[in-house]
Amino acid sequence: MSTAATTVLGIETATELVGTALGDGTRVLAGLWVTGHRRHAETLGPAVQGVLERAGRSLADVDVVAVDVGPGLFTGLRVGVAMAAGLAQGLGAGVLGLGSLEILAAEALGAGWNGEVLAVVDARRGEVFAGRYRRGARGDPVSVAAPRLCRPEALMELVGNASGPPVLAIGDGALRYRWILDSAPSTTVAESAVCGPRPEVLVALAQRRLAEGVVPERPVHLRPTYLRDADVRIGWVTRDPMPAAASPVGTQT
Repeated sequence: MSTAATTVLGIETATELVGTALGDGTRVLAGLWVTGHRRHAETLGPAVQGVLERAGRSLADVDVVAVDVGPGLFTGLRVGVAMAAGLAQGLGAGVLGLGSLEILAAEALGAGWNGEVLAVVDARRGEVFAGRYRRGARGDPVSVAAPRLCRPEALMELVGNASGPPVLAIGDGALRYRWILDSAPSTTVAESAVCGPRPEVLVALAQRRLAEGVVPERPVHLRPTYLRDADVRIGWVTRDPMPAAASPVGTQT
């Protein structure tokens, strides 16, 4: 695939930030996003149309759909992944899934941060999704500590000790629990009005992966990364735990 002729549509819905971006294979042409509404389904369609209009392109021009597959908000991920798969299927395009924490780390490294990055997404219910990254040979994030679901207090273990490299904590989870991170040695919490993964960064990262030879998947293989059960399932189990032997006949698995 020649990235110079590859139009990449990015879809971002992993957090409260909902948006899209479009690239021509080498640069980002346009981006559009809103935050703070949690109306992913209502917002995403108009955002896709809006970014295409800004870039002077149409859906028929799209060769690859890049999407944030999480971890993040359960409903947001379902909306984004379903939209990406549906568009790609209809267009005969490939899909490329990238992680929310990796996208956050890429933004920090792209802005010139020379240390390591702790990307933190607020998972709600007193938990966070977190992962630690360093700069790779080509400048993109390389995982140091794999994405995980944990309590905010466990962020101190991911940060490490004072003798390690400086760490920049970024994301809505880092801002929400900065009272924990502020006490961590050699750690700075990124101040940002946009604390979710941005679609422009998603597209830029996707284009670099394509240039490195990463092959897009078929839409049917696209899967979100939840790292935990849906909130509604957790609620059912909490309110009415049922032994496996007592499951009613006809229950689907």
